[in-house]
Amino acid sequence: MTSTVPASLTRSADRSALQAVFLDMDGTLVDTEGFWWDAERAVFAELGHELDEAWRDVVVGGPMTRSAGYLIEATGADITLPELTVLLNDRFEARIDGGVPLMPGAARLLAELAAHRVPTALVSASHRRIIDRVLASLGPQNFALSVAGDEVPRTKPHPDPYLVAARGVGAEPARCAVIEDTATGVASAEAAGCRVVAVPSVAPIAPAAGRVVVRSLEEVDLGFLRTLITPVN
Repeated sequence: MTSTVPASLTRSADRSALQAVFLDMDGTLVDTEGFWWDAERAVFAELGHELDEAWRDVVVGGPMTRSAGYLIEATGADITLPELTVLLNDRFEARIDGGVPLMPGAARLLAELAAHRVPTALVSASHRRIIDRVLASLGPQNFALSVAGDEVPRTKPHPDPYLVAARGVGAEPARCAVIEDTATGVASAEAAGCRVVAVPSVAPIAPAAGRVVVRSLEEVDLGFLRTLITPVN
């Protein structure tokens, strides 16, 4: 976990029941889910294998170990998981060297949260080396802290990443709003006890108790996020 702003900014300046907002990275704030798939296809092509498009829904949003392990098993590629992880991260880094496109509404939402001093964390299954690259495009000053997939004992879909984020900003998970784009991320946030806004990127996500599904971050603002949290007397 890496903190990027003074601890004084990990406390909200207002008395809203909402204590913090946590956001996924790939496919939620930055339009990079396609970048990962391109990297996976390119690496496996060099290994002599073609990826089935149907596998994309299986690997999207998951931790590197799960996604890479699945593709090794599905293709029968002669490569170890650690070796493949390095190749995929290298290929993805090369792809984002020129910057990453933000999802519609992302810059506006981050600016609004920062302006109202709402503790905000970036919570991703991507490795730290990738997160730090992407933060340059998102603006590290917009986040109280960031949590990477290789920094927690169990990453998404387990609750660990969001529990770490909540502890990091001194918030109760039930009073935190999470924005995610995949079923894996949604499962992680809900297991942690957070309220979830799903913005599906590749595969559909159904509404459920404690979960709201929207089409774009352009439908999400601070007022909307505050309505998700039950006021505390």
